[in-house]
Amino acid sequence: MTIWTLDETHDPNAESWVPSANLETSAFGLQNLPYGVATAGDDAEAVIVVAIGDQALNLSACAAAGLLDETFGADARGILCRDDLNALMARSPAEWRALRLWLHRALRAGSEMQSSIEGFLLPVETLQMRVPARIGDYTDFYCSVEHATNVGKLFRPDNPLLPNFKSLPVGYHGRASSIGVSGAEVRRPNGQIRVDGDIVFAPSRMLDYELELGAFIGGGKNDSGVHRLPEARERLFGVCLVNDWSARDIQAWEYQPLGPFLSKSFVTTISPWVVTMDALAPFRVAARERLADDPALLDYLADQAEAEGGALNIDLTVRLESAAMRERGDQPLTVTRANAAGLYWTFGQMITHHMSNGCPMLPGDMIASGTISGEKAGSQGCMLELTRRGAEPLDLGNGESRSFLQDGDEIVLEGRCEREGFRAIGFGECRGAVLPASDWS
Repeated sequence: MTIWTLDETHDPNAESWVPSANLETSAFGLQNLPYGVATAGDDAEAVIVVAIGDQALNLSACAAAGLLDETFGADARGILCRDDLNALMARSPAEWRALRLWLHRALRAGSEMQSSIEGFLLPVETLQMRVPARIGDYTDFYCSVEHATNVGKLFRPDNPLLPNFKSLPVGYHGRASSIGVSGAEVRRPNGQIRVDGDIVFAPSRMLDYELELGAFIGGGKNDSGVHRLPEARERLFGVCLVNDWSARDIQAWEYQPLGPFLSKSFVTTISPWVVTMDALAPFRVAARERLADDPALLDYLADQAEAEGGALNIDLTVRLESAAMRERGDQPLTVTRANAAGLYWTFGQMITHHMSNGCPMLPGDMIASGTISGEKAGSQGCMLELTRRGAEPLDLGNGESRSFLQDGDEIVLEGRCEREGFRAIGFGECRGAVLPASDWS
């Protein structure tokens, strides 16, 4: 039983007439074809683009030229001649697959369409990427049992995992307006923190990264009563990398009793390319097996197809580069290696639970996985875990150490999917450098 089917777009032997897409090291081969939104100059209008090797196909220009009329009919220009992906996300999964098939055939070596579209290619290095959708709402979940346990041990050594964690996907409502694309400004936040028993308003001293995945929602507004898992997961359009920057000292003071607020809402960085669920089909694996003493899944979160293929086998890394490293030309240090397959809850279960009370989900909404951590040393998805809240500073190997992030530090998230018999695909980078806090004096 499968969730997403394989077709010719996943053929590992298929190559593109764009030479760079055929390199084994390319994140954006013919089997990937992720969507983004970009401008190609300060005065240019933003357009929808598709990554192929080191190039990006201007999909908006293709639609304006009438090349997508057979795929979307009269709606082609309204869907694709835009500065966001929302209208495309609002279409059906069948239409998403039809567009992916068109792109695959158009960019495949020997394509009769090459002469019609090669003039619409743009070098990726010349593009200014934007947040790919108008994100109306953003919900961040808490789906790694290792992360929840590691953090819990810091505050509740005898009872680290809260009792609801294994019964439902825990989440909180994030701030969509503070989501920025890779490379956007990340400024250290000011806030109320507790220092030696006193409450002060000051720059955060415990700034942290969080390694996460985000999923964009598609389809129309859900109808009342349509909350079953098979229909809910069809609303998942694609996945990006997410760095949910966190100010741990602000968080520690504010989170009780209602949870994170200003400690999370100052900035969240996402990667610019949305890798579709269809591109990820070969890399789906069984959902994490529940232990014998775990509570039984309630029926609305249980589904055989989800159990057999609901998780995503995505290798994830986090690199840290300090200002001193940049000045000396040193290589960044890889501080985290983790895999998304270990999440306790799947994206299908997250969105099903989210809608189970009748909550409307709109095209362009985003949900995130929460920090992704593993069991092995170095697989912890944030510095709170890696340094045990600063008690065991991280050695950067160049005479520097970190309990938490310092000004000038740059964090880069990357993701890659590999499986024998298939071409590897990647997500690109999710990059952000820490700037000093704003001066309130």
